[in-house]
Amino acid sequence: MEDVRGWIAEAQRIVVLTGAGISTDSGIPDFRGPQGLWTRNPKAEKLSDIHYYMSDPEVRRLAWQSRLEHTAWTAQPNTGHKALVELERRGKLHALITQNIDELHQLAGHAADKVIEVHGTMRKVVCMSCGERAPMEKALARVRSGEADPACRTCGGILKSATISFGQQLVPEVIDRAMQCATEADLLLAVGSSLQVYPIAGAVPLAKRAGARVVIVNAEPTPFDDLADAVFNDSISAVLPALCR
Repeated sequence: MEDVRGWIAEAQRIVVLTGAGISTDSGIPDFRGPQGLWTRNPKAEKLSDIHYYMSDPEVRRLAWQSRLEHTAWTAQPNTGHKALVELERRGKLHALITQNIDELHQLAGHAADKVIEVHGTMRKVVCMSCGERAPMEKALARVRSGEADPACRTCGGILKSATISFGQQLVPEVIDRAMQCATEADLLLAVGSSLQVYPIAGAVPLAKRAGARVVIVNAEPTPFDDLADAVFNDSISAVLPALCR
């Protein structure tokens, strides 16, 4: 622990990569963990598949109900999120690459231009026909009023959360920026990610090859633990404040 605190103190360009594990202490379940959303209910994965979503009105109705009930609407940033804000406050955070869609990093206090959302955000909707974007809350209000599958009010197209579903292309410019930041890091801190989802998992060996130290904080082992300079398989909301203060 002391070694890593020293590395953080020395670092000038820290890049953080976060996954669902950082938000579990805020009450948002992860996907692949022992109590993960897809572990407990494999059918839920269908709601995140673009092909099922676009072709099956029943899947869309279930997806809207799932959005309505999502724990993220009442979740608050936890001590892990707040610890990373401390890195930014100290002028050490080069970029925060997140696989999360909950925007808890921004709610914790990060500047929006520091956060790279590789899987988009659940707090906006996008029309799959005309591309118009709007706050998610407006669409959810329509669902609460009785619209099971609200359509775009501009063109009548299918509305979807502004997230990257299975079967959808990632945004090349976003991925390019994330990878470029990884090559510029002098320390990469991977937090709460299984590091199994590519291409973003590739940021870890990319940063290592470019000369960065790599620190992994995750409840479960990851494929890159042997590559890392330090690994913590402990509570994220306990470890990060100790490392970043």
